[in-house]
Amino acid sequence: MKFDKCPCGSGNVFKDCCQSIVAGEQKAKTAEQLMRSRYTAYVLKDVNYLVETTHRESRTSDLAKSIRKWMKQVEWLKLHVVATEGGSELDEFGHVEFIAEYIGNTGPGRHHECSVFEKVDETWFYVGEENE
Repeated sequence: MKFDKCPCGSGNVFKDCCQSIVAGEQKAKTAEQLMRSRYTAYVLKDVNYLVETTHRESRTSDLAKSIRKWMKQVEWLKLHVVATEGGSELDEFGHVEFIAEYIGNTGPGRHHECSVFEKVDETWFYVGEENE
């Protein structure tokens, strides 16, 4: 796939935004940047990146399989970052609330999530959805 603007909705050029992060050429500097790069990886159908950026304690044995299954059911259309808390370059934890629009087998939909991120050894990881 070739993009001019990054699929993550930042408004930045793809090659200057998530491309190098998803390719493993540089690390996400913030929790929001990791979340945006993970959304982009869903658009690109990059299962390996999604597994690698999931916190080790959150990786299930069937994680890659469940990601692939979801990828076959939806086409991601647009990302909206609603709010962030923490997750800066100086933080160890962060929360990012987002809404991702998609078209699925049953029509259009929206995935609304408040995600938790943790930085381990200077690398951000997705921990999971925040429990309310």
